[in-house]
Amino acid sequence: MDLDVVNMFVIAGGTLAIPILAFVASFLLWPSALIRIYYWYWRRALGMQPSILMLHGFSAHKDMWLSVVKFLPKNLHLICVDMPGHEGTTRSSLDDLSIDGQVKRIHQFVECLKLNRKPFHLIGTSMGGHVAGVYAAYYPSDLCSLSLVCPAGLQYSTDNHFVKQLKELQESAAIEKIPLIPSTPEEMSEMLQLCSYARIKVPQQILQGLVDVRIPHNNFYRKLFLEMVSEKSRYCLHQNMDKIKVPTQIIWGKEDQILDVSGADMLAKSITNCHVDLLENCGHSVVMERPRKTAKLVIDFLTSVHNTDNNKKLD
Repeated sequence: MDLDVVNMFVIAGGTLAIPILAFVASFLLWPSALIRIYYWYWRRALGMQPSILMLHGFSAHKDMWLSVVKFLPKNLHLICVDMPGHEGTTRSSLDDLSIDGQVKRIHQFVECLKLNRKPFHLIGTSMGGHVAGVYAAYYPSDLCSLSLVCPAGLQYSTDNHFVKQLKELQESAAIEKIPLIPSTPEEMSEMLQLCSYARIKVPQQILQGLVDVRIPHNNFYRKLFLEMVSEKSRYCLHQNMDKIKVPTQIIWGKEDQILDVSGADMLAKSITNCHVDLLENCGHSVVMERPRKTAKLVIDFLTSVHNTDNNKKLD
């Protein structure tokens, strides 16, 4: 055999030996790292790891998602953000608190993070669901999928008791009595009962503490609430729901006293690719009442959506 040919085989063998030895060493010394790399590769290859942006509801804050995050896989890229004017965000008298204004602010946040370089999953609850749904209609290329948890912004044929109460308050200009803006422990207890199906007796000290935390922000909450129920914003999701084209999941508590569960059917009829999950014995605060179930539903939905997308690529 020619010496040059022998040298070529030796060099080729040595080149191949290096990664093989590295693989064997990794397997022997760091098997857990190797397994993580293996799953990371397949998640990337299959598109199974979209970022998830989570939008909370009215007068809440980003930490409300912690109960759900607890049950989500640790390798997901999760972003929980305070909605405009809430908790850690700034406030200005010039802020546009309409739903359109909030959508634009969230989009600015997304662009600042460059989150939309790759389509991400958006999830929102109540007011956050209203914003998330309109976001999906306005910026469809940003998203790969959408989860709406008992979203606001729909126009019902008949008003439930809560909405009738709100309209009476508006007519009488009694904005100090909005049920979702408590200023006493008693009002806080009533709000918790309104938002939840389970009837849990909360100690007076805890109720007082919850009220004390909210009172400094109540003037802002009133301003925001009146903007949300204004003609400009009230039915923004309803007006745009037929423009939502990404795969969409609806999660709703059957015993929701604030936003009627029939809204799920309305959305399902208007959104082409829509999956609905209705939860028994659950009220408006789905994220707080059923965090484990919410996490499972979201993950199952993401898995089904991405598996379907990958199967289409193979056809």
